[in-house]
Amino acid sequence: MKAILQRVLSASVTVEKEVVSSIGKGVLVFAAVAPGDTKKEADSLAAKILKLKLWDDDNGGRWKKNVQEIGGEVLCVSQFTLLASLKKGNKPDFHGAAGGEEAKELYQYFFEKVQQGYAPDKVQNGVFQAMMEVALVNDGPVTMELSVSPKAPSTPLPAPSPSE
Repeated sequence: MKAILQRVLSASVTVEKEVVSSIGKGVLVFAAVAPGDTKKEADSLAAKILKLKLWDDDNGGRWKKNVQEIGGEVLCVSQFTLLASLKKGNKPDFHGAAGGEEAKELYQYFFEKVQQGYAPDKVQNGVFQAMMEVALVNDGPVTMELSVSPKAPSTPLPAPSPSE
């Protein structure tokens, strides 16, 4: 899974001219599911988003507080285009993104994990596979990229050959 986080003063999602979710101070998260991603990656990404220190403390200490510690909000938006490849030509290739139903299930699981790790009323969502207008007032600006990938299976060492 891959995510882009933006520290915001406010953010909202509009679908078909209707605001479907909005937050005040907090984090806007654009998240994408890759083929092979599992609940383990979703758990890891959700936890990291909530623990990431993006705000200063009251004494001016830099990068000391996370979204929960400031009482901020989180807006999650699915965005498969984060996994586009531009290696060939000028047309994006989206084979690096998981397919519709697989992506929807894992993205929804990820969103629910963010809610469970914080507070459901502090975590808002976009609309999966909808054409969304995302508005934000960036704070800083502060933008971070996070990626979590499934671990490659370890290859067992070959068995020693019998000595003759």
